[in-house]
Amino acid sequence: MTDPVPTNLQALSALQNAELATPPRSQWRDVWLQFKSHKGALIGGSFLVLITLAVLFGNWIWRLDPNQLDIRNRDLRPIFTVLWDGSAKVSWGNPLGTDNLGRDLLAQIIAGGRASMAVGWAAMLLTMLIGTIIGVLAGFFKRLDGPLMRFTDLVLSLPILPLMLVAVTLFRQPLRSNFGPETGMFILIVAVIGVTSWMQTARIVRGDILALKEREFVLAARASGTTSWGIISRHLLPNVLSPIMVSATLGLATAIITESALSFLGVGFPSDFPTWGKMLADAVPRMQEYPERVMLPGIMISLTVLSVNYLGDGLRDALDPRIRGR
Repeated sequence: MTDPVPTNLQALSALQNAELATPPRSQWRDVWLQFKSHKGALIGGSFLVLITLAVLFGNWIWRLDPNQLDIRNRDLRPIFTVLWDGSAKVSWGNPLGTDNLGRDLLAQIIAGGRASMAVGWAAMLLTMLIGTIIGVLAGFFKRLDGPLMRFTDLVLSLPILPLMLVAVTLFRQPLRSNFGPETGMFILIVAVIGVTSWMQTARIVRGDILALKEREFVLAARASGTTSWGIISRHLLPNVLSPIMVSATLGLATAIITESALSFLGVGFPSDFPTWGKMLADAVPRMQEYPERVMLPGIMISLTVLSVNYLGDGLRDALDPRIRGR
């Protein structure tokens, strides 16, 4: 009778050789495979890329000036309104209609999206920068934890919207005088949103740093003489990248909504500078006669924020190694 032991050893050896011959899978490939399985994240990310490209390069295709007045063609309805109102005054040269001053709504949506997205991305980056710095300092340095977290609790307890209105009222005129109406308001709105939206990111980063700094690889780096900055930059920050990216997507959505709210309240950009929130504010007085003027910018804001939320949900699942099965 043949001894099965050599056969088993040969099979085990062949399996080990096959595993050694197989190249290791990239971590980012696993992230992409998990992200790709999240259909909502794919749709949300694709729409976010599409709307970003549309607002950046749409004016090269649709060349109408968003601020050009055409009184003769004012109050034109979108071309789709003929489906329920055959007598609607429409024009194929203005597919989304015009406002009460004859300005083309499609051109305004493109220009307003460019301003809203620019504010959203810039404010999100500022929020992530402030929140990450405070979270890392509070989590890594024990003597800074108490003061920084109490300061975070203090900012969280403040009424954010009245604080924003006060800041805009105080600093609007000096910034507009030094940088111009549009650039000054852009700097002010980005700064106001960034300074009032970093607290959640700081708490998330602090919690992860507190857990990571007691891990074996960090203790080994500290025992080998690595400086505090070296430990933070080489070992801690790469490991908190996942929650930072997820928080960044949510911060982008928050920044877009906040800018729209400020413009809707009339304390945002100048009246001749279109944003989605400003278009909503201008459409409210005649909302019953022309409801599509409220719906169009409102739908753009809602779809953009929804796509960002789905993208953040997919990134959270893809960047979490426990969900990836690693």
